[in-house]
Amino acid sequence: MLTFSVLVLVVLGYADASPSKRHLSTSCDLSCARLQVPANQTQLIAPTYAPSFIGIGVGTQNYTCNATESTYALVGALAEIFDSSCLYGTPAFESAPTRVYDVWSATTGIKIREVITILGLTHDPAVLGQHYYVPNPVGSGLSPKWDFTSSGVTAGNPNAYVTGAKIGDLPSSNSSNIDNLMVKAVEGELASEVFRVETNGGQPPTRCVAGDSNITVKYTAQYWFF
Repeated sequence: MLTFSVLVLVVLGYADASPSKRHLSTSCDLSCARLQVPANQTQLIAPTYAPSFIGIGVGTQNYTCNATESTYALVGALAEIFDSSCLYGTPAFESAPTRVYDVWSATTGIKIREVITILGLTHDPAVLGQHYYVPNPVGSGLSPKWDFTSSGVTAGNPNAYVTGAKIGDLPSSNSSNIDNLMVKAVEGELASEVFRVETNGGQPPTRCVAGDSNITVKYTAQYWFF
């Protein structure tokens, strides 16, 4: 588990394309859980079966200034993923990312245990894993990774991770929030698909100046792992 003096915390779970073959999953019952995506769009295509995990990512999106275009470019993320699977079907489920963001964005320091309390999580373990970026294993640039090898019910399983490639991108209706994403696995056995939805924050300023320092922008999101 990561330790932060300032919370820099974001998610994923695993299932094969067939739910009957799932072998990495939360200890909570998600058999009735179905991801709902906005209508009249083709970027996010929700699976028709249950996810293996649903998590809340709490952390930062990290940016550097592209001096040529005077805009910020994403260079990674760092987040902790909390298991919100047990909240599914309760009134707290949909509001959880926003409730945590309201506290996370307004404070200079928050402890992991405080996040768990805000979410109302009572099961153990509540931390699923970590989210960060790594060199693209099949090409150039960086790729997002969700790493559950040292936390939660998958701790000690060296294959409990997924490195992914974005295949769907749906902007949020709020310009301050990062996009909703659909990601396919290119490496690891944690998930075949990961969805980032219910995002809060994370967008950088619209402009920067050559020589500006790298910045981190706080965000939260809900992650569904299939």
